[in-house]
Amino acid sequence: MTSEAANWAYAEDYLAEDRVVLAARDTADELGCVPVLPAAGRALQVLARALGARNVVEIGTGAGVSSVYLLRGMDAHGVLTTIDREAEHHKAARRTLTAAGFPPERARMITGRALEVLPRLTDGGYDMVLIDARKVEYPMYLEHALRLLRVGGMVVIDNALWHGRVADPAQRDEETTAVRMTLKAVRENESLTPVLLTAGDGLLVALKDADGA
Repeated sequence: MTSEAANWAYAEDYLAEDRVVLAARDTADELGCVPVLPAAGRALQVLARALGARNVVEIGTGAGVSSVYLLRGMDAHGVLTTIDREAEHHKAARRTLTAAGFPPERARMITGRALEVLPRLTDGGYDMVLIDARKVEYPMYLEHALRLLRVGGMVVIDNALWHGRVADPAQRDEETTAVRMTLKAVRENESLTPVLLTAGDGLLVALKDADGA
């Protein structure tokens, strides 16, 4: 193992996950959805806490792994709006959140295609948007996220390194290209202050500094 790989593995294992999250990961495997990795999940919790986030949008619910991390970081009265096209995912996520001790009113689960749901959400009404769904739709998710965020809000993009493919110019498949385009759009947007983290499978974090994004 290279030193870089060893450092990454150490960072992922630095904080142990509890039984609720581990059970949700098992459920995600059964459902065929891929949750955020441990370090990325904890980063979401810390970022939500730092923002004092009360209203968060999550694009891609899965079995509720990232939902738990977000709610653990959010304001005690905050509400997570989480979108997934699969009703079975929401059923699993609801069980996960119940096991984690969150009452039903803390999560608004909307089943449907994200690009059909997002236009119905309130402009400037959210503190954070997490993008973690269909990679080919990432550029369009970003457009909606910037509209939904308040000034001072944060967009977070999971799988920003996409299994090492984004950094390899020889990789030009549709998903990798879409993620790469999204990173470029964030970097070139003057209303955003971004940072690309290597936590998990890559986490792109950007603060919205001004309207007109």
